Amino acid sequence: MKKILLFLLITISFNQVFATALITKPPKKVYAADIMIPLGATGTKISLLEMSKLTIKEAERVRGEKMKFADRLTFKIAQSKLKKCINPDGSLNDRRLSKNLKRVGENGGFHAGGFFLGLLLGLIGLIIALLINDDKKKSRVKWALIGWGVWIAIVLIAYLA
Repeated sequence: MKKILLFLLITISFNQVFATALITKPPKKVYAADIMIPLGATGTKISLLEMSKLTIKEAERVRGEKMKFADRLTFKIAQSKLKKCINPDGSLNDRRLSKNLKRVGENGGFHAGGFFLGLLLGLIGLIIALLINDDKKKSRVKWALIGWGVWIAIVLIAYLA
């Protein structure tokens, strides 16, 4: 009986000793040069670091159109805010900015094909959006779900009216 009690006491003490050892990972840095965003109607992608250093003339050339005064002013204000969010080593210091930009880069904004698949075909359109495999699948499925939701809302309104 004493041996069992001693064995249990030793194992409990080992559990407590090893439970206090925490392994922490350093936070992963997000670099401004790694995040690519589309610019203008041409779809040219540039990094955030390059965007923070663009001049008005270069931005007009990349966009493919001349900026109006209000556009230039907005561009300069956004550029100064972006410069404040980039550390001297090139990493982003604003977690919210890096999170949102990463999400926009992955999803790519509005996907008309996915939306109309869900809107016009309903559940079948959603299944088709799930079956198509390419780099815009996540965005297409999201917008197919939204389109299907709109389709359900229209059907419910028509049924209740």
